[in-house]
Amino acid sequence: MDILLNAIIVILVIIIIITIIHMYNNLVKLRNSVKNSYAQIDVQLKRRNDLIPNLVETVKGYAGHEKSVLEEVTQARTGVMNATDIEETSAADNQLTGALKTLFAVAENYPDLKANSNFQQLQSELSETEDKISYARQFYNDVVLKYNNTCQQFPSSILARMFGFNEETYFQTPEAETAVPEVKFD
Repeated sequence: MDILLNAIIVILVIIIIITIIHMYNNLVKLRNSVKNSYAQIDVQLKRRNDLIPNLVETVKGYAGHEKSVLEEVTQARTGVMNATDIEETSAADNQLTGALKTLFAVAENYPDLKANSNFQQLQSELSETEDKISYARQFYNDVVLKYNNTCQQFPSSILARMFGFNEETYFQTPEAETAVPEVKFD
């Protein structure tokens, strides 16, 4: 009887240890997935940042007097490059997206610029990159959701607290960009 009880206790201890190891490894895997998915956003932001100087130079030739718009784009690009965490990156990226929208609106006033093949190619590559950034943000937020759920759910939440697995921040769109646009027909 003692042997059977000891065997049951040993088996339970082994099951508990295996479960703890599995939960810990899952937390590590999810944390690394969050870091990787953020790095993918970073890659696309870098690609966009590399395209912007070419775009600005192309526009400069046609729209020299639109200096403030070009400066805004350049400053916003610098902000993205200097961002150190998800909050700074998100804010800087949103500022750059707004500056690029303004730049493309200015380009609409210059038919020769719109017809320039170099500008068209850069605009196309930038649009493609924006799509990739959007997808990478969505993927990042999905991974953060899984990771945060695991950090909050019992019993893995106990291990998460014990080993310092902290919740991650979502990549968010500012409220101004989520507002429903007002459409008027005059």
